[in-house]
Amino acid sequence: VSCRWFYYRLSSLAKDLLHPTIDHERRQHKKKRLVQTPNSYFMDVKCPGCYKITTMFSHAQTVVLCVGCSTVLCQPKGGKARLTEGCSFRRKQH
Repeated sequence: VSCRWFYYRLSSLAKDLLHPTIDHERRQHKKKRLVQTPNSYFMDVKCPGCYKITTMFSHAQTVVLCVGCSTVLCQPKGGKARLTEGCSFRRKQH
């Protein structure tokens, strides 16, 4: 048994399960976190053409158009929606 393997096993066993790191919680599945939280959120998207703000869902399953100039703000991509180049967004606070 190599020393590196033994050290890896010890370090993986010495984790604090009651106080996980923020990075570790983000990587966990949404149902396996210490406190279950969804991966999705609502966000305000600013159109690069007319600078109007549109509220949309992060995992939108349809194409979202700008209210003012009808440009495409996002495309659905299976999971999270992909924003169009030039669009800026801000996550909504609940």
